[in-house]
Amino acid sequence: MPEYRRAWTSGGTFFFTVVTYNRYPILAQEPAIDLLHRCFHTVIIERPFQMDALVILPDHLHCIWTLPDNDSDFSTRWKRIKTTFTKRYSGDKADDISESMRKKKERGVWQRRFWEHMIRDQEDFNRHCDYIHYNPVKHGLVGLPTEWKHSSFMEFVKQGYYPENWGHTIRKEVIEMDFE
Repeated sequence: MPEYRRAWTSGGTFFFTVVTYNRYPILAQEPAIDLLHRCFHTVIIERPFQMDALVILPDHLHCIWTLPDNDSDFSTRWKRIKTTFTKRYSGDKADDISESMRKKKERGVWQRRFWEHMIRDQEDFNRHCDYIHYNPVKHGLVGLPTEWKHSSFMEFVKQGYYPENWGHTIRKEVIEMDFE
């Protein structure tokens, strides 16, 4: 069995990619997105963390979290979010689940794993925020970041971190970054 290595840094800031099972577009409908937001909120109350940036696309999401000091356990938080969502989700899902998944009572909602990257410094944080906010454009879902409502982009604009026209022209390295 592979040994997965995770970065365990108390109070750290992390970029995550979480993908639906077989990239099925579970998150394409408003009820699913609303449910996901409620799951985030529930887990933030149970096990606090700061959601720094977020984008939800039909088949995956990217976000940046900062954990509290003396806490490095993002895995339990993701398990709770994904489990709570799966238990409450009643919409369409992938139906091609394996026998192994059936035995574990998995429902074909999420890929088992997630990808994380520990943010090293402000430049790394900024670069990952750019990637998050440009992702709907990268995937051809909209023409500009302002057009995608399931993103923290407009909050970043309100806070003065981006001009509203950010993304009209974009650096090639933002498009070429691949965290999925």
